[in-house]
Amino acid sequence: MDATRDLVIMTRGLTKDYQMGSETVHALRGVDLEIRRNEYIAVMGPSGSGKSTLMNLIGCLDTPSGGEYVLNGQAVQDLDDDELARIRNREIGFVFQTFNLLPRASSLHNVELPLIYGGVGSAERRERAEEALRMVDLGDRMEHKPNELSGGQRQRVAIARALVNRPSILLADEPTGNLDSATSAEIMAVFEHLHKNSGQTIIMVTHEYDIAAHAERVITLRDGQIESLDADITVPHAVAQ
Repeated sequence: MDATRDLVIMTRGLTKDYQMGSETVHALRGVDLEIRRNEYIAVMGPSGSGKSTLMNLIGCLDTPSGGEYVLNGQAVQDLDDDELARIRNREIGFVFQTFNLLPRASSLHNVELPLIYGGVGSAERRERAEEALRMVDLGDRMEHKPNELSGGQRQRVAIARALVNRPSILLADEPTGNLDSATSAEIMAVFEHLHKNSGQTIIMVTHEYDIAAHAERVITLRDGQIESLDADITVPHAVAQ
């Protein structure tokens, strides 16, 4: 009973099909998955394996063609677009490879954006945005615009924006894809700190083995199906460092 209550994400027979002209593409072919509260998961797989499709379904950006998806006890496959949008805003924080920051807005305003969409008042917005920026060690960069920040600092602003609604799940899609190795290590340290101290479930898509090695568990996909729920990844050059 406790184990069920601890489940944040459960999928059963999850499928997703796309029509490409006269051809049907089976992007996911029956995925069974359980992710528990405060797990730190990396999702890997070759191009076309279904990683992005799975992330879009978990993030309520798309709906499955078949199967079951339960998020924090709620059956997502039965929700309409408005209900999906509410779940996204309340339960899920997104971190993207390309940061997706407004170039003319300060770090503080960029982080406030989800709260503006959520109808939160200005005083509470500012307080929560400042708190989120301090969580990623950017308390002294709140008024800086993206072009005044390094790549790592921009990604930390993006992480703060993902955290500002206090979501139960943080979804990161190739969060170090545009960063050099030193900056990637900086961002991985932020995720590790959040995992240990903030209670979020972190799910990260990556094709880099040394990045995936930071996670507690590595899920691998191939041809739209789960290949392994706890892959053993070996990173020779990471060991040598």
